[in-house]
Amino acid sequence: MARAEEAPILEARVSKVLDGDTFTLSGESRRIRVWGLDAPEWNHQGGSTATSALRNLISGKHLHCAVLDADRYGRLVAQCLLPNGRDIAAEMIRSGTATEYCRYSGGYYGTC
Repeated sequence: MARAEEAPILEARVSKVLDGDTFTLSGESRRIRVWGLDAPEWNHQGGSTATSALRNLISGKHLHCAVLDADRYGRLVAQCLLPNGRDIAAEMIRSGTATEYCRYSGGYYGTC
């Protein structure tokens, strides 16, 4: 994981996918922003495709998320893993529906 050694951990089921890089977890009031991932906004070109891809990948799944930061909108920024250990951001980048957010990831996913 990125800087997750000392990060607070959230483990819960996905309750709602809001767009291609933001979702909510059951029992957590704040939205989760996927660390290191940049997806088009829902109302921009590619946004609905990215949202659908994230929904298909994580809806109803129990995730393991290391909270690394909070953004200016009050969202928790977290690196999240699927039950099988696959990194959500890596999967979205690999699918081509989102890109690495190089400004924040420091090239962690190798695409910067």
